[in-house]
Amino acid sequence: MQAGGRIKHGLAATFAAGAAIGTLGGLIGLGGAEFRLPLLIGVFGFAALQAVILNKAMSLVVVAAALVFRTKAVPLDLVLSHAPVIINLLAGSLAGAWLGAGWATRMRHQTLYKVIAVLLLLIAVALMSEQWLVGHGEPLLVGPAQWVAGMLAGFGIGVVASLMGVAGGELLIPTLVLLFGAEIKLAGSLSLAVSLPTMIVGFMRYSRDSSFQVLGQNKRFVLVMALGSLIGAGIGGALLGVVPAAVLLPLLSAILVVSAVKVWRHE
Repeated sequence: MQAGGRIKHGLAATFAAGAAIGTLGGLIGLGGAEFRLPLLIGVFGFAALQAVILNKAMSLVVVAAALVFRTKAVPLDLVLSHAPVIINLLAGSLAGAWLGAGWATRMRHQTLYKVIAVLLLLIAVALMSEQWLVGHGEPLLVGPAQWVAGMLAGFGIGVVASLMGVAGGELLIPTLVLLFGAEIKLAGSLSLAVSLPTMIVGFMRYSRDSSFQVLGQNKRFVLVMALGSLIGAGIGGALLGVVPAAVLLPLLSAILVVSAVKVWRHE
């Protein structure tokens, strides 16, 4: 894996970028890591694996904070009452996260760029699907079939989350709503409860690779951008609903498509 160099940017620009990303994510109830990853590669000049590891570190901070912040809207006891659903998805996502991180560390530099580009397109499609989720209340499957489907879905989401350094909310929320019949607001909190341990497992696997040193080499950068992302997520959350989903989701999906094209072409 090539090391790649980082374009020098001031702390103000780093904070502003983090805030913009957090605001975009907050507008749709997510952390914004999908928008952060292309920025780390295309603007800040990190190599693919370095960008994924940095993204994973910042996503962990944002997801942990979001899970605490959401307890006002969705009480923790309500989330815990759905522990079987969380365990079902974790049964697959933890294994997927470990394997996905391992695959990323062994991929050729250019191959990982291509994989990230394809996954950005997948997430763009998943974002577009969210506008059809409101009002869906019946689980797609029940019984053993639901358990197997949940474990397989969790595995795929764990792989994607590790390969991109994201929480995977765009994939988890539709899964929770469609497969388990969860209400959309509850699904947001359940997705965070699944994402946090899944991301920690992927993070632990990445810590065994030499590229993990990028965190120690860029501590200030990580802290400043993570802080900006947290504040931006709060701003985006406060503005939630101001911009109609019918306008916002296609716009954000288009951003991801453009980012995917740029990452695919990245040298």
